[in-house]
Amino acid sequence: MAAQGYVQTSLIWVAYAVAVVLAFIAAGITTFIWQTPRERSAIVSTVAIISLTALLATVFLLPVDIALVSSTTSTALGTKKEWATPDRVEHILYTLKIVYYSLYSFDALLCLLIIPFSYFWYEEYDEVEEQEGNQTFASRLWGAFKYTIAFILLVVIIFLVGFFVPAAGARGDGKHLDLDFFKRLLDENHGEKALTFGIGLLVTLGTLLYVLYTGAGLALFPVSFIKSAPSVSAPQLSENTASQLEQNRERQRQLEMRNAGRPEGMPAKDRRELEALAREERTLVRRERLAAEAQGEGKGFVVRAWSKISAIFRPIKLIGGILLVLLAVVIWVSMLITGIDKAANSVCKEHCGYILAHINVFQPINWLFVQTARAFPVDYVLMALLILLFFSASVSGVAAIGIRFLWLRIFQIRKGRTLPQALLVATVMLALITFGINYAVAMMVAPQYASYGTQTFCDLPPRHPFARPDCLETPEAVKPCSEWADGNKQSNHGRAPQQTCTPTVMSTFLNRVTLNWPFFGAVAFWAQFAFLGVFLIVFLTSLFRTPKLDLSGMDEEAEADEEEGLLRSTGRRFGATWQDITGRPKNGSAERNGGGSGS
Repeated sequence: MAAQGYVQTSLIWVAYAVAVVLAFIAAGITTFIWQTPRERSAIVSTVAIISLTALLATVFLLPVDIALVSSTTSTALGTKKEWATPDRVEHILYTLKIVYYSLYSFDALLCLLIIPFSYFWYEEYDEVEEQEGNQTFASRLWGAFKYTIAFILLVVIIFLVGFFVPAAGARGDGKHLDLDFFKRLLDENHGEKALTFGIGLLVTLGTLLYVLYTGAGLALFPVSFIKSAPSVSAPQLSENTASQLEQNRERQRQLEMRNAGRPEGMPAKDRRELEALAREERTLVRRERLAAEAQGEGKGFVVRAWSKISAIFRPIKLIGGILLVLLAVVIWVSMLITGIDKAANSVCKEHCGYILAHINVFQPINWLFVQTARAFPVDYVLMALLILLFFSASVSGVAAIGIRFLWLRIFQIRKGRTLPQALLVATVMLALITFGINYAVAMMVAPQYASYGTQTFCDLPPRHPFARPDCLETPEAVKPCSEWADGNKQSNHGRAPQQTCTPTVMSTFLNRVTLNWPFFGAVAFWAQFAFLGVFLIVFLTSLFRTPKLDLSGMDEEAEADEEEGLLRSTGRRFGATWQDITGRPKNGSAERNGGGSGS
């Protein structure tokens, strides 16, 4: 039996290692796709790839945590498995703590030291001074380091505050801490308390970014799948653009011929019209090039074949977008139910960050995980996909909103046009958002499942002293684990025994943060309602908003973005897909799909 436990836990860790390797590959591809080719920097690319890999490794650790603690308990009997001795369980938890603390500490170092240093290192580069020999490696290193000193001081201050300031939870009157579950959360040394304070501060900052970027991204990400199928096929767009371009140039020739030889020159009205036609001509030429690239003209066979395959799979992508929309709505409803349940039924309210691992109301996402847990390892795969959805939504939100200070946009995040500085700042934001995602998934989306997984306990007294309870003949006495046996201060036969129900390391750590520092817990909890509000507003707006092409008063980059947006606008998507597959526009079409002149 012991060998079976080792095999099961080893397989879980192997699956995690494979996920981290895939995350490293995805991080490398993402970095090179988003970064502008002309301004690539080796150190920026390396730091970005390592940072994204660390972030994905952090978010993928929660399913591993749930899987490991769930594997120690027999769900049907409500008892620990024979191989899950107290020493073995403690070893599993200790290993998880090491990995968690290592990843969280590394993420914090990335946010507060490594990425800022890389940012200043890139900013210190001066090509002219380097060519003249005035800039050396040492001078550039010192220039980057002196700006990073402020961040080093910030790390020291955070650690000292967490180390010396008494935890707020330890100063309470103890009335709301009458349970061993809560008392264990306060049992930590000063080093753990300092780390708890630092992570709690980062969780709070990350939650504020998570509200805006993940809330908007979760609404935009599924809709982007639906709107990714074009209303205008590439062949149809090419044909319409060629017709408009011919009419445009013919009109320019007419104006030039009509005004040729006039001694007073071209009238102001005709000159304005000619300037507008020239702007429109440049737009149509770029649009014609986009249509040609979409069809793979002038490219190799592989590129043309890929464009056809992409067109074939567009309907599947559209269906996937619809399913993601439904999933996002279910997640929204589940989080709302959990938030209301916690606000109404948490025994300690704001004193412990509204801890409530036992759901008192039917919650769809939590119920889904409990049901799928019967078919191992479906629930673990779904949890990994859920976390990946939140992370992808965060990336989508950062790309859509950009990097802003209040209402001012500092950097834009665009495929192939992201500056190295923007890439580093976006990585810091995603690192902080990751802390917020971990809190949201573990405390709001599926709190009971994320806290105890599929663990159950037998709510019957043992038949003999020192014997374990037997629920073989009374399966209805098997109950899901929570901080209390049935969500109340008194269960039928006492509280869920500690030796049977083992909380996940993530839930224990987050509960410790919110209990020791209730301010962090209150901010993180109430921010979830702001997240729900942002999602609802952006979701409703994105459903009914249609992209418009306005060519007046736009710079070249913004104009190009609008033109590319034509291939993602709403409309007759399946017809456009068929034309992209066949490579021929609809016969006899005289429509000017894609919009005409904005002049």
